[in-house]
Amino acid sequence: MNLKIHPSVGVARLGNSEMCDKIESRECLSPESIGGLPLEPESGLPVTFFKDTAGRIKRQGQVFKLFDGETEITLDDDRIEAIVWTVHLANKKAAWYQYSELQGNLLYGETNSYTARKVPLRNADAVNRKSLIIDPGPRSISGCNVSGVDFDRASIPPSYKHGSFPTAKPQYGSAVNTLGTLKTDNKGRLIVFGGYGHAGGDEALTSYGGSDTWHDDTADGPVYCEVTYKDGTTVTLKAWVVVGSPDFAPEIVNISSLDDTFFDIGVRYKNLVPSLFSNGHFNVDYIANYKRDILPIIERISNYQWVANVQSMSGFFSYQFNFADNSEANRSKRQAYYDYFRKPDLKIGAIEKPQETLFSDVNGGQLPMMPMNSGSNSVSNTTVEKFMALDDTQLFLLGQWALGKFEDTPEPAPFAVHPLDKASIGNCVGLPMCPGIEVTWSLQNPNLYESAYVIAHDGGIGAYNETGLTPSRDECEGGGCQPGDLTKRMACPWQADFFQCTVQPVNFTEPLINKATLKTEEKTQTIQTWLLSVEQVDEDMSTIKASLNTPTVQIEGEFDSAGLKAMNETLQLGSIEQVTVTDTTSTPQPITPTYYSYWWPPQSPWDVLTGEQTQLGQAQNHLSAGQQVNYQRGINSFTQMVEHWSALAFIRNKNAQNQGFPYFTEQERNNELFEYKEVTTSQLTGNSADDGTAVPVFFINDDRKVIEQKSEKGRLMVQYFAERAFAPIKVSAGGLGLPRSGSKVRR
Repeated sequence: MNLKIHPSVGVARLGNSEMCDKIESRECLSPESIGGLPLEPESGLPVTFFKDTAGRIKRQGQVFKLFDGETEITLDDDRIEAIVWTVHLANKKAAWYQYSELQGNLLYGETNSYTARKVPLRNADAVNRKSLIIDPGPRSISGCNVSGVDFDRASIPPSYKHGSFPTAKPQYGSAVNTLGTLKTDNKGRLIVFGGYGHAGGDEALTSYGGSDTWHDDTADGPVYCEVTYKDGTTVTLKAWVVVGSPDFAPEIVNISSLDDTFFDIGVRYKNLVPSLFSNGHFNVDYIANYKRDILPIIERISNYQWVANVQSMSGFFSYQFNFADNSEANRSKRQAYYDYFRKPDLKIGAIEKPQETLFSDVNGGQLPMMPMNSGSNSVSNTTVEKFMALDDTQLFLLGQWALGKFEDTPEPAPFAVHPLDKASIGNCVGLPMCPGIEVTWSLQNPNLYESAYVIAHDGGIGAYNETGLTPSRDECEGGGCQPGDLTKRMACPWQADFFQCTVQPVNFTEPLINKATLKTEEKTQTIQTWLLSVEQVDEDMSTIKASLNTPTVQIEGEFDSAGLKAMNETLQLGSIEQVTVTDTTSTPQPITPTYYSYWWPPQSPWDVLTGEQTQLGQAQNHLSAGQQVNYQRGINSFTQMVEHWSALAFIRNKNAQNQGFPYFTEQERNNELFEYKEVTTSQLTGNSADDGTAVPVFFINDDRKVIEQKSEKGRLMVQYFAERAFAPIKVSAGGLGLPRSGSKVRR
């Protein structure tokens, strides 16, 4: 037998449907096709609901299978004595560097390393950096229908000497007590489930990219399978699993998916398709296939309209000519289509910067170039990449199509990649990466791969029992990956960045600059008081508590530390003093003119259609069906997203059975959590002449009695809120500042 595990890289997803008193948990399984729906564990059919009866998202488990060529091998096989699966999940985020866009990406050369760029560490003051890693150690499972093998703090193996978890009682948020669960099905296949979307920390949130003391329960790590044959011989196989955030629009695929990234690496570095690429060059005579290589790009562009308003892309799926016609007569139309796609920047030694170009000016016209997405760094001024381009292999195949070097066959020959290998990662973001959703730009580095679609492992089963994991090694330098390496560059907690992963105004006139300090704010406050005693001065000088003749008064202000220190020294016991403190903050802003660009609409939708079709549903949603709205409406801060991410809707095709006529709308939004008000313009301007229009405002209702009275689902939601032990989150005294988009305005 020539056994292999498929998928070679699996993707499980977080969900907060966990066991509570009288509320059962629910689960689903990852799709087995790109753009497919998650599957029901028992029937294998597409899910009807993404959430449980309490509005909590189902955890999505990844199934791993054994294959001998195209034939699946299970415990039913007469030649198999035993199958033992071993998985090691970890989360290294708190021990890694602060997220800094493309800084640290070695594909840009050694001058862009973390050290050369002086990128600060997360939790920089921690001495024992290994203790910052969430590392439950490895777990093994074998047999059929086995469940309950958890990656929790209570079951760290005695043989694993460096197991570690963050505090069980964080000051804010929820404790991370587990990274997931292993199960097997009735054939002995492995199912890996991730955590429950918990995130917590002991310090106030300071940044969307990473806040000190904070942890979340995303993770990744190796998967091993030890197969024992009836004759006593054994073989050990390997794969990898990533635990990411929920996919809220699973049927809508990114224009450049993670499968495209893996395929591009396989083609250009791992000899995956020698007829397409060899000796460092693409084969200019290669014949592409329309259905396999071109049509997926067109269809993905088409589906973006259901999650983002990108009208400029409409011509690229309008079929104004026959896209499948490879005739010479059709060549000029294909070439015109292709010419609107920008080329990728060279990462080293680039003179021209095509990814910093927004508009095409063909024939004196103007149209935003394709794909109309933000690039992997439209945020900072170091290693700028303003707008997205297809990866090299995608763009080459599209170029062959433009030249007429393609065929349109009913059943195109597949590449030598197992369908399950493509399906798992094909539902993840490939481009852009800032940082991404599931993983980031490190997966563009060929050093991470042993072969095409296979992650290189730093060690094998039990490799870290004595030493534990290394917090500082950079797998992009080579040597293979450790548990936690693929997700350590992502935001921590992921929910805070998810609040940001929406839109970005991108400057399109300055190729090397995204932002400048254009906005300065000054806040001045005069305080007059009669002090009897000073009870407390916080270490960060953000809060002073003073006792007066009346009950304790808490004075809070967004002041700089020097000003607060001066105020503390000036206010003497028993005296009356007046102190004026001024706090000045400067916020980098996108340089105008800018263009409104999206990040990852399939994973983080922005413009969606409402879907409630019942009287009760619309009463709770406050909107008619078919209305285009902001997807995140009602969640108005980082802290609210960390707590209530599961309230978001899923986007589903309600007409999937009729191919070619999609109708994507919201489904299962937790409307009970939100309230709605119409604020007239006159209330904002003070001008009564403006009372003819109003602004819709959605917000979270903190009155749980009101929530539970709305429906049975509302009652169960409140019951879950009471049991989950979530500690309200504090934001740093200076606030989180403006989002990376430079504005709090959400249209």
